[in-house]
Amino acid sequence: MTDVATMQPGLSTAEVEQRVAEGHDNAYVAASSRSAWSIVRANLFTLFNGIIAACFLVLLVLGRWQDALFGFSAIANTVIGSVQEFRAKRSLDRLALMHAPTARVMRDGAEQNIPVAGLVLDDIVVLRAGDQVSADAVVVDQTRLQLDESMLTGESDAVDKTAGDTVLSGSIVVGGEGIARVSHVGADSYANRVASDAKKFSLVTSELRSSINRVLKWIAWIIGPVALLVLNAQMVALGGWPEAIQSGSWRNGAVSTIASVVAMIPLGLVLMTSIAFAVGAVKLSTQKVLVQELAAVEGLARIDLICLDKTGTLTEGDIVFDEVHPIGGAAGWQTVLAWYGAEPDANATARCLSVPYPITAKVEPEARIPFSSARKWSAVSFGAAAEGTWVLGGPEMVFSGSDHAELRRRSSELASSGRRTLVLAHTPTRLTSEDVDLERLPGVVEPVVLLTFREKVRPDARETLDYFASQGVQVRIISGDNPHTVAAIAREVGLEVVDGFDARELPDDLDALAKVLEEHVVFGRVTPAQKKNIVIALQQAGHTVAMTGDGVNDALAIKEADIGIAMDSGSQATKAVARIILLDGRFSRLPGVVAEGRQVIANVERVSMLFLTKTAYATGLAIIFGALLLQFPFLPRQLSVVDGLTIGLPSFFLALMPNSRRYIPGFLRRSLSFAIPAGIVIALALALYVRLSTDAGIGEAELRTGSTLILAIVGLWILIVLSRPIDGIKTLIIGAMMIGLVLVYSIPLVSNFLELVNPSLTTALLVILISALTIGAIEIVRFVHVRYVRRSQARILARAK
Repeated sequence: MTDVATMQPGLSTAEVEQRVAEGHDNAYVAASSRSAWSIVRANLFTLFNGIIAACFLVLLVLGRWQDALFGFSAIANTVIGSVQEFRAKRSLDRLALMHAPTARVMRDGAEQNIPVAGLVLDDIVVLRAGDQVSADAVVVDQTRLQLDESMLTGESDAVDKTAGDTVLSGSIVVGGEGIARVSHVGADSYANRVASDAKKFSLVTSELRSSINRVLKWIAWIIGPVALLVLNAQMVALGGWPEAIQSGSWRNGAVSTIASVVAMIPLGLVLMTSIAFAVGAVKLSTQKVLVQELAAVEGLARIDLICLDKTGTLTEGDIVFDEVHPIGGAAGWQTVLAWYGAEPDANATARCLSVPYPITAKVEPEARIPFSSARKWSAVSFGAAAEGTWVLGGPEMVFSGSDHAELRRRSSELASSGRRTLVLAHTPTRLTSEDVDLERLPGVVEPVVLLTFREKVRPDARETLDYFASQGVQVRIISGDNPHTVAAIAREVGLEVVDGFDARELPDDLDALAKVLEEHVVFGRVTPAQKKNIVIALQQAGHTVAMTGDGVNDALAIKEADIGIAMDSGSQATKAVARIILLDGRFSRLPGVVAEGRQVIANVERVSMLFLTKTAYATGLAIIFGALLLQFPFLPRQLSVVDGLTIGLPSFFLALMPNSRRYIPGFLRRSLSFAIPAGIVIALALALYVRLSTDAGIGEAELRTGSTLILAIVGLWILIVLSRPIDGIKTLIIGAMMIGLVLVYSIPLVSNFLELVNPSLTTALLVILISALTIGAIEIVRFVHVRYVRRSQARILARAK
């Protein structure tokens, strides 16, 4: 091959410059998955940020900056949302299948090392063991050239390449050497085409996020009409529009309207959800789990089916020697196996022999026929150290005739257990030069030993699969390897399977494919495109799907899955599109991710009831007070402080507490089934208080003070109700909030800022009476809600079974 390489001078400098000028170079720069400005724009210019910003500016213009505290929550939401999407963008922009820094080429008659981006069409590349192919090319000449294409196809066996064969970018040279002419560069190369398909921006599906967005959308439809209704009521309550405008009291009416509008928006819920995701991601990072998108913390807790690639997930991807099974009586076979293990061109399987059979005496072959994946055997002749010819290869290929049926039967039994089987055979006849040229065996060979090899199964695989089974999560194993081998590995990790399904028989129709996927667990000979279709078919069948893998062949399926999980030892493409990366490659990390996701879901559901109750009563108050033409009983600053002490601050702690409740769909329905009736009760109670206070002739400042007291008392009680069962930590949280509210009312500087006054006896009695009635009604709502939730969860779990 070296002589031929020198006969291939490659392109001249002028030819290279011409191709670069024509754009036929490998300098591929993919468009960014999403521009930084588009991310900022999407998070900044939202409907609710617009509403909050407008309210904020109006209050500043009116000189009421004290009532504009809510603006900081909107700023926090924008920052956290942008950071979350920047994380997703950064990982996508790092997508690069090519991590070979340089390529070896022939140019101007000399071998040169150039940057990968400097390759051009028709370049002559030199390939040697350990190289990564940097651009698609066609083999011109080779010497025992073997490529590992497992990252591209999923098949773990090395592939022989001869003149005229195509080598794809992203594959690895594992044996021999060769020269090849570049056929595709840049965006046209295989690796970059896969990268382009995977490099489509998308956020992970999140029930929490989508449910919250749905609530925000509902509020968006009603907030405008409700704001006009409240504004009109304030003006009428202030003596009518002309009188309010003339006297300047319209300013107070505008402030009250802003208070009602801002209270309807659960901005804190969005913030708490993002914080819970972020804290979960940080906790997982200490367990060697990298969460590339915050909502993925939730996602893995929601899956009901996980697809596993065998190589690199269930197994470590390495072939290890298993056992020797003696058959014949020829002597010297240990020396031969030692030579095969130490041979420089040995493939991964042969190299395993170097551990059990180390070199004790150096032997040189007299003649040899190199291994070929086409004929599946190699042959070598030695001198006196091991006389005759020795053949190493697949039993069914070395002994393809009717003889040695017992050998093939025994080999088949060993193969069915998931082990790779080779036979070492011997003939007294030595190889001749004619035998080598014709690649034929001299004389009759007889088996000496059977050798078995196996893939090293990850020690934590069985335990993790047992965990998923106990949680009702189904498993599908999809691999590019032989289905019988994959099935044997599946049995080894505890799955009850008889055999694997050959993916070459899978239907293209997604509905038909889904039916096959429901009937079988293990699939072999699966192509990268089929892996993607399998994920899509399962999703269309109603499953929430996770996909694990480490090769380029897994990238599209991982991208398509609800949750993509990659091993850190995998390809750059796979890690870039995955939502979760196991940095130490330990499959057993996944139960911890599930537990963290469950904590996030359960805690956010609990705090969402607090925020949505506030949205419900704020909306109810706005509609009731607008319809009855009553003055709104709060200032924005009063609502901000009460909400902070009864919802915002306690929610921060509640959202981060341990919670192992199993995920059950229907988060929004369960939350609203408490929040809406509780909100209606609070709104009606406050309306009753305002009506009674107005009839009693209580002034505006005292009326607002009483309304704030009722909301604080009832808000604390709802916090207690939703925190049950109360333990030590929750007692501290609730106690601290009570102390905070007492200080708000007792410290003159704070109470003056909030415009709170000392209540009269009438106001105090009304506050006590209305608060007691409201607490009683809240207890009834919670009693009914708990039983409704239990029945609905029981129905969901029954359907899942």
